[in-house]
Amino acid sequence: MTKNASSSPNPSRRASSGNGQGGRTKTSSYLSDQAYKTVTEMILNRKLVGGELLVEGRLANSLNLTRTPLREALVRLEGEGLLVKQANRSFSVHIVGASEFFQSMKVRRYMEAEAAALAVGKVKREAIETLRARVVKVLEDGVQGPGQWAVDEALHALIAEASGNAVLAKMIRKLRISTLLFEVSRPFGRAGADAEEHLAILQAMADGDVDAARCAMVDHLKNIEQDVLEIVSGG
Repeated sequence: MTKNASSSPNPSRRASSGNGQGGRTKTSSYLSDQAYKTVTEMILNRKLVGGELLVEGRLANSLNLTRTPLREALVRLEGEGLLVKQANRSFSVHIVGASEFFQSMKVRRYMEAEAAALAVGKVKREAIETLRARVVKVLEDGVQGPGQWAVDEALHALIAEASGNAVLAKMIRKLRISTLLFEVSRPFGRAGADAEEHLAILQAMADGDVDAARCAMVDHLKNIEQDVLEIVSGG
């Protein structure tokens, strides 16, 4: 993402050679945005877990950045509640406890059910079938891991964005990342169950059934809550 095949290997060095202050500002903003997206994806892909301390120097080197655009990205993520600033000015990934998880899931039920209803008729058939094929592959494999997580993110993001409500989609994304931070270190083993529930949602979307789409989404999120509750309560 941040690697550059030109003669200048460091993107931040290129930023300093822009034509005027405006060029430098634009490039710096781009690098900060890319760092923000990359760190967010690392959280989504379980490469960063709740409570993990971010070593800025090491992270900057791995992303081929200087610390300035990276720190801007980390401050932005702190503002969104995904990172927490420590006493030594470093950052760690926000730890989501059980109480916050269940409260967030309850809000997700309302928001994502509405998003599913709004998205009916707005998602192209080709997109539904492509995603359905990916879900079937997860169901056949039955393995919890990056493949399952990627499909889960794709489905929920597609529906949120297709709702046509940008504010709703943004709030859903933030809540999903929050609940993900709780799930990170707890292997729920829901690959098969998730896939079956995702297929029900996609079928309702394909049928153009608003009520079925809303109910399928609510059932999916309720089932996740129930499974998590059984695990944390020792069931």
